[in-house]
Amino acid sequence: MMPLGRRRLFWTASALAGAALPAAGQGSWPERPIRLVVPFAAGTSTDILGRLIAQHLSRGLDSHTVVVDNRAGAGGTIGAAAVAQAAPDGHTLLVGTIGTHAVNPHLMRGLPYDPRRDFTPILAHSKTKILLVVPPALQVRTLQEFLALGRQRVLNIGSAGTGTTGHLNQALLAHLSGVTMNHIPYRDGAQAVTDLLAGRIDGMFYHTQFVRPHLEQGSMVALGITGAERSRLLPGVPTFAEAGYPDISAEGWWALFGPPRLPPAIVLRINRILNEALREPATLSSLDASGIEPIGGTPEELAAFLSAELERWGEVIRRADIRVDS
Repeated sequence: MMPLGRRRLFWTASALAGAALPAAGQGSWPERPIRLVVPFAAGTSTDILGRLIAQHLSRGLDSHTVVVDNRAGAGGTIGAAAVAQAAPDGHTLLVGTIGTHAVNPHLMRGLPYDPRRDFTPILAHSKTKILLVVPPALQVRTLQEFLALGRQRVLNIGSAGTGTTGHLNQALLAHLSGVTMNHIPYRDGAQAVTDLLAGRIDGMFYHTQFVRPHLEQGSMVALGITGAERSRLLPGVPTFAEAGYPDISAEGWWALFGPPRLPPAIVLRINRILNEALREPATLSSLDASGIEPIGGTPEELAAFLSAELERWGEVIRRADIRVDS
């Protein structure tokens, strides 16, 4: 997040840009319902955050209708591609993720979009730590015990889809530990959670928000969490770095994008609305309870962040020889 003083300057500039919208040639935008594409199924982390973003955007636009459009499939690329090809009129937006914009471009041949060329950055919204969880019936309580079991038999590890943080962390752990793991990509994380609870898979990497209730109930066991420090919400779960695997560090993040060539006045108006929402105590409290951290900032900062993430995970994927079918 940028320093507060700099943010105040940006919010002031954004407010002026938003106020000048009609003069900028954009007419009375928005003129019809805004479609916010969530490239994953209903009930997933991305969907929940997408609905929060839609609520904040609608409120900031004087209760204008913002419709969440779930377009799941292919690791989020179906929904992302739909927005990349949409008209740049401010009526179609995308909740992008580390998977859709930083990982899939290195994993998938023939991807129907370029994450930098085919989107307009608007706002880096939030991020979350990722945990490795297993069913209690697996009878392992540490990462070392889990890997020891994996040296005896193939482990079936689920994820919310190809190219997601769960897939990336699973592939990295398999590569770094030398333990064979069978990656099982689900259409969405909720389906993987259901199978984990039923004991049909041996483990999965997933967001704090969806595994925390199960950890508290004892229906899941957490073996590790990403991040430099332990989670304040789950202080008993060691980091992967503590267990000797500091490179297991992919965190989930969400950002708002528009189609290419989205007019700057629209970009700044949306950015201002969502930055202001991320400062609200109610928003911060809700995010914190789910283990989600706000990011915020300018469109330029999102563009720089995206470039850094593309470079970072491209190098990791090449080094670990991670493939779509791994």
